Amino acid sequence: MSQAFLRAEIASRVIDTPLLVHSGKAEAILTALGGRIAEGGLEVSNPLGAIDHAVEPGLGVVGDRMGRIFERHDVLPFDQIGDVAIIPIEGTLIHKGAWIGAYSGAKSYQGIQTAINAARRTEAVRGVVFEVDSYGGQVSGVFDTAEAIAELSAEKPTIAILTDVAASAGYLLASQARQIVMPPDGVVGSIGAIVIHREFARALDNEGIKVTILRAGAQKMRINSFEHLPPDVAERISNQLEEIRLRFATAVASTRSGRISRADALATEAEVFVGEEAVERPAGQQYRC
Repeated sequence: MSQAFLRAEIASRVIDTPLLVHSGKAEAILTALGGRIAEGGLEVSNPLGAIDHAVEPGLGVVGDRMGRIFERHDVLPFDQIGDVAIIPIEGTLIHKGAWIGAYSGAKSYQGIQTAINAARRTEAVRGVVFEVDSYGGQVSGVFDTAEAIAELSAEKPTIAILTDVAASAGYLLASQARQIVMPPDGVVGSIGAIVIHREFARALDNEGIKVTILRAGAQKMRINSFEHLPPDVAERISNQLEEIRLRFATAVASTRSGRISRADALATEAEVFVGEEAVERPAGQQYRC
């Protein structure tokens, strides 16, 4: 796989795409990847174990083909201690990825769903632990994964153990377990969504470079890095992000019933909370995990 392709792939996942990611993490990603994407210095490692190589790359999500491949190999796509399945939710969360474990710091919703489906149908599994350490990731796929965890939680005992951070998409997934346990310095929250937009129009003007985009369809490529972002487009994006935030808050309230309401979730305004503050907030605002 060429470096140019990898740079384009990463940019497509981060730029001008709705994200459920902690704002500080988003800034770090943008700062780190910005130069590396431009300069071609990106490196990708593959720490997958032999079990993951049983699955060919590029599998789609329809029909859980990846799960059926694991089934044919008679291998469970999760660790198991006694009758408890351990499913990690760690790293940057992305929609598709035909692997179960982490891959170059990323975890796919596809892999998480495969593990959840297997845990649901495995009679020897009587409970599930989700080990969560994630600042979040893509919007695409997260609500389906959250629903899958909620359905599992309705059938078997589940608990989310926050080994460090469950922010944004990471918290949305953790919130769907029956219980959440976090360390004193653990971080939760960031109930909101963002879009990162880069604009080089002024820099190009200063360099005497003019980019012309010819369109067939007035709305084609109105979001790009070479022209100023039109106000109506920015407003439309903001409205879409607010809809995502409402879905996020609704999902949290539906499973954390009696602990945090939809209104309380929205009132956090995407703030994050550490340790005891996340369990009990002042002024009557409950944010109990």
